[in-house]
Amino acid sequence: MIEEKEINSFLSGSVVPENIFTPEDFSEEHKMIADMTEKFVLNEVMPALEKIENQEFDETVRLIKEAGELGLIGADIPELDGGLDLGKVCGAIISEKMAISRSFSITFGGQTGIGALPIAYFGSENQKDKYLPFLLTGEKIAAYALTEPSAGTDAMGLKTTAKLSDDGKYYVINGEKQWITNSAFADIFIVYAKIDNDKITTFIVEKEYEGLSTGPEEKKMGLKGSSTRSLILENVKVPVENVIGEIGRGHIIAFNVLNIGRFKISSTALGTSKRSIELATKYANDRKQFHKSISSFNLIKQKIADMTIQTFANESSVYRTAGAMQKGFEEMKANGTGYSETIAGYAVECSMNKVMSSETLDFVIDEAVQIHGGYGYMGEYEVETLYRDSRINRIFEGTNEINRIIIASTLLKNYVKQNHSIYPENGPLQHEKQTLRLLKDYYHVAIQAIHQASIDNMNEEQECAAFLANLAISIYTSESAILRAEKAINQSGEEQNGQKLDCAKVFIHETAQRSAIVGLNLLNHLNDHEEFSHAAGRLIASSKENLVETKRRIADRVIAAERYIV
Repeated sequence: MIEEKEINSFLSGSVVPENIFTPEDFSEEHKMIADMTEKFVLNEVMPALEKIENQEFDETVRLIKEAGELGLIGADIPELDGGLDLGKVCGAIISEKMAISRSFSITFGGQTGIGALPIAYFGSENQKDKYLPFLLTGEKIAAYALTEPSAGTDAMGLKTTAKLSDDGKYYVINGEKQWITNSAFADIFIVYAKIDNDKITTFIVEKEYEGLSTGPEEKKMGLKGSSTRSLILENVKVPVENVIGEIGRGHIIAFNVLNIGRFKISSTALGTSKRSIELATKYANDRKQFHKSISSFNLIKQKIADMTIQTFANESSVYRTAGAMQKGFEEMKANGTGYSETIAGYAVECSMNKVMSSETLDFVIDEAVQIHGGYGYMGEYEVETLYRDSRINRIFEGTNEINRIIIASTLLKNYVKQNHSIYPENGPLQHEKQTLRLLKDYYHVAIQAIHQASIDNMNEEQECAAFLANLAISIYTSESAILRAEKAINQSGEEQNGQKLDCAKVFIHETAQRSAIVGLNLLNHLNDHEEFSHAAGRLIASSKENLVETKRRIADRVIAAERYIV
């Protein structure tokens, strides 16, 4: 199965650089898509951004249509369904490049991800024929209606009901959905409701249906230019042919679509991290204190280096996952397997990327504000807006807390005993590979300690769940960074890839040390497991590198370029 293959690959064995996708592997088509998206954002969206942020939604609707005409909405939708079928890597690139459009990127993401995908992946042929052509061109806009006032993280607890009419021709839906993105101008709502009080089912609900209305715009901390309203359904009659998939299996559709949504968030967060670094370095070069640029101060350099290192590891992880998912979807087409099985196989990776990317962004933008000093607190500076906008990423598409529990529960359920990771005992990353191997050993010892302490119910033992999830994220991201650097060095030499090499080295050592310290704080809860304690101790050992000088080198390169560069 795909799930076992993916989990085994980064936790229970070795992976060679040639088997992962990296940004250095972008094809000419990838670069063309990146360039086209960037030009669309800079030339079309940014001039209208002030109007968008003031909720002049006519501008948003106009630009969604323009994005559709360029093919950006249907880029990773199957060709048979009217899309361009360019793959998940292109989808990630588009989401990343769309990030600097701020609120518009949320509208766009709602359309291309959780809005269109339920129909594209799980809809009938008639539903696809009726709705997809208009969604992919942007002529109609979709919204995803799952969350309710009493059902957020607990999506299974939704109270919206759907009752079959006496003549069997339609369902009558009643309920209220909360915080629905795109709701002010959506033409189609993907609504989740319970039939017979327990069968969660997915419906396509058109805005013209009698009894459907929306509440006023929510007053939000950030992303003020996106539409967020309640959706009210009062005896809304929905034709039976508008049921997506099987009755009672709507939660399967919801969770799989959310997996893709989580991955798209990670790509968008990555793009915003890069933008934050650009703003911070330009400001640091321009800002003079004590008769010199603040970018020359070593504590500012340390911040810029840390921002860059975290973003490099995040980027490595995002595109490794994009490449793996693209391969999985290609295998799905060849083997005839379904979307549910394929997407579920990457649930852990999607959740890991969502957690890693959203928390990396919050760290990066926080440091960007700090570098700006008092000016970073002022509304006329872009970093102030990015700071407010970024905070929601750790909440929507499943809070990072629930994603950590999903990760840990899935890993325990599918646990495979360790095959010793074997990495070549040479090369510029030799010591880092040894540390990675120790980190994997630590993970497997942690699993044993959790089992032996009989605390393997991750819904109850949430502290252990968070630790295990963080450890898995650390391993996946560290390995992605190391393999990316090694692959680049193999292809074009160490001299040309010094920045990647430096970033990979610092990231693995600091990550390993943090993981060890957090684990030691759980030691007594794990009944003072001796092997676990020893494994943590091995990770705390200092790096052989001078990490202070390494970070200064990283920062100097970024400061000179005034943008994220690896």
